[in-house]
Amino acid sequence: MLSLNIARCADTRQAGKVMRYLSVFLLLLLAACGKPELAELHKGSTVLAFGDSLTAGKGVIEDEAYPARLAQMLGLRVVNAGVSGETTTQGLNRLPDVLAEHQPDLVILFEGGNDILRNQDLRKTKANLDAMIEMVKQQGADVVLVAVPKKGLFSGAASFYSELAEQHDLPLQADIVSKLLRQPSMKSDAVHFNRQGYKEVAEAIKLLLEAHGAI
Repeated sequence: MLSLNIARCADTRQAGKVMRYLSVFLLLLLAACGKPELAELHKGSTVLAFGDSLTAGKGVIEDEAYPARLAQMLGLRVVNAGVSGETTTQGLNRLPDVLAEHQPDLVILFEGGNDILRNQDLRKTKANLDAMIEMVKQQGADVVLVAVPKKGLFSGAASFYSELAEQHDLPLQADIVSKLLRQPSMKSDAVHFNRQGYKEVAEAIKLLLEAHGAI
């Protein structure tokens, strides 16, 4: 009888372990299923890097801006469509012509910093980005969003980026800009990066693309 009870206890413990492993597996599976996925890019794909001076690469030569770095990493065509000083209102007006010209498969949308620096109404900033996302999606392209921090040395990303990412089911790179702006060794001035900083941006976006199935 004693040996039978011991065996039952052992079976119960084993069953408990199995259930715990299954629970962890199911949680991981559900988390993976919840990730926004991107269409896989191929050699003929065009990636459009759309934004302001952080896309244009202010502070470095063209080949050291993040779009050029990303093109090298991916082995794909990455168009640098960055315009220094641009606000989201200006970007919204410019985007249709850029989409028509390049017909991208994927757009990296990296704007909003000038709106924040100029203390513009961030409700308008969010609405402009929302309209840009809708415009890209209507063209049949995927969108990846890169967040810009609120004002302040230790600020994290402005909250509307995560709200838009959730609303549109988009991959979001929320941390890299805030992280690099806190590191003087990564900057060419107060708000722009140096060659190493832009390389870090490209690497972070590459990892995001990998995580969501684009490469």
